Amino acid sequence: MIDILIADDQELLRQSLQIILSSAEDFNVIDSVENGREVILSVRNQKPDIILMDIRMPEIDGVTCTQLIKENYPDIKIIILTTFDDDEYVFNALKYGASGYLLKGVSTKELCDAIRKVYFGNEMLNNDIAMKVLKMFRKMAQSNSISKVSKDIPEDLNKNELKLIKQIGKGLSNKEIAAKLYLSEGTVRNYLSTILSKLDLRDRTQLAIWAVQKGIINEDDT
Repeated sequence: MIDILIADDQELLRQSLQIILSSAEDFNVIDSVENGREVILSVRNQKPDIILMDIRMPEIDGVTCTQLIKENYPDIKIIILTTFDDDEYVFNALKYGASGYLLKGVSTKELCDAIRKVYFGNEMLNNDIAMKVLKMFRKMAQSNSISKVSKDIPEDLNKNELKLIKQIGKGLSNKEIAAKLYLSEGTVRNYLSTILSKLDLRDRTQLAIWAVQKGIINEDDT
């Protein structure tokens, strides 16, 4: 059972989400709150698996909530569900540890699938958001504003690892990479862990930036 916390300042949306999600056999909506301070309190008391988090909320906004929760409860997964796709919101939410960024208006199936994917360790972005993130990575790489993660390509990266890095740079999820490269999701996770260790990078966001900087996403799959 996946325990879910809904955080949104619109009562009608909270109620609608609760009805929709509660109809799934594997979902359990444990709380529904209207502002960032209530999010923090609910997390302390309820320990949800997944938080559906709006960006603009009273008291504490969704980005700051994401940062605070991931610092103190790193195992809790956060999906941003909002109407706002501003670059700053997207980048900061992902930077602070959000596992998904969806725009309100997604279908019920898309939302439920996203919750399950994130729960099992994947990441989920709307296609529009994924393209926005990739463009941000390219812009950052070109401006060299992230030089601290700029490194030479180590000789010990093998062919399969480079193929996986390319897909990470394109914004694909573990499941999508597994299907594309004919691997299991577990193998993808193991590859990713090994790659991050070899490159001394913290997470897949830094790896995606690194891949863009090095031009790996533009290389042929040979």
